[in-house]
Amino acid sequence: MSMLIDGLQYANWSEKIFRQMRAGGVDAVHVTITYHENFRETVLQIEKWNRWFEQFPDLIFQGRTAADVTIARETGRTAIFFGSQNPSCIEDDIGLVEVMHTLGLRFMQLTYNNQSLLATGCYEAEDIGLTRMGKEVVREMNRVGLVVDMSHSGARSTLQAIEHSSRPIAITHANPHSWHPALRNKSDDLLRVLGESGGMLGFSVYPHHLRDGSACTIQSFADMIAGTIDLMGEDHVGIGTDLCQDQPDSIVEWMRTGRWSKTVDFGEGSAEAPGFPEMPSWFHDNRDFGSIADGLRATGMGDAVIAKIMGGNWLAFFENSFGP
Repeated sequence: MSMLIDGLQYANWSEKIFRQMRAGGVDAVHVTITYHENFRETVLQIEKWNRWFEQFPDLIFQGRTAADVTIARETGRTAIFFGSQNPSCIEDDIGLVEVMHTLGLRFMQLTYNNQSLLATGCYEAEDIGLTRMGKEVVREMNRVGLVVDMSHSGARSTLQAIEHSSRPIAITHANPHSWHPALRNKSDDLLRVLGESGGMLGFSVYPHHLRDGSACTIQSFADMIAGTIDLMGEDHVGIGTDLCQDQPDSIVEWMRTGRWSKTVDFGEGSAEAPGFPEMPSWFHDNRDFGSIADGLRATGMGDAVIAKIMGGNWLAFFENSFGP
């Protein structure tokens, strides 16, 4: 079996999920450890992970370099790579970029839907692009080996991040807007530029990013991936499920609303359906990656390309991204 890497999950972590990762043969996962949390609160999340690494050393360990993915595979464990979906963890202090990297952070989004100190989120009416601090932080992220993630950012900000970054960036969890017009999905033009720059796109199975939502078929999803390869090339795409397994609906409210609003922001949901949407029938947890590979095979895709999508491309990206 080829390398299996998921470009993003935010589950309600437990021994059950860690065992499902092993049952599914998942070699590595980029895990969101923080959204709107400040630096100190993010450190508390790392402490929580340290306990899990201590409790379940036969199942998981903290990944820091691409070589750790190979170690995970050879020892039958899953390497956990930390990421942040917001720059809140560095507050307004560029020095914390290096500190966070030292603590193991390997991905950081410049925005989470809203305007941040660094760039514009995809929900804002006007996208001003990278701010002065944003450009400085991108340079610092490039220096230490912290990946610029633009999954929740506006188009102009994303294009400027690609242009300004000396290293390829990632959109860890999104799909083409032309396939499903969610605010968070990315235009074909942007994805073409991302591919040309050596960047990575992780395909999301979160229902709000899927055509037909929870009813999306594996065939539709696999055909979309095949079409995106025509746009970006076979070396620049992977999986970033955005799996939010076992999370209570209070968590989706924290993700969307944080502390910036006193009213509830429903994001891609609605007042009628405010919580987490139901997952598609073919993907519920970490044991279901085989159904994605089977779906790709059904499109006529060859095993070598499927191996790249299921983890090979992420591994190559990690090798080029995580060191100084």
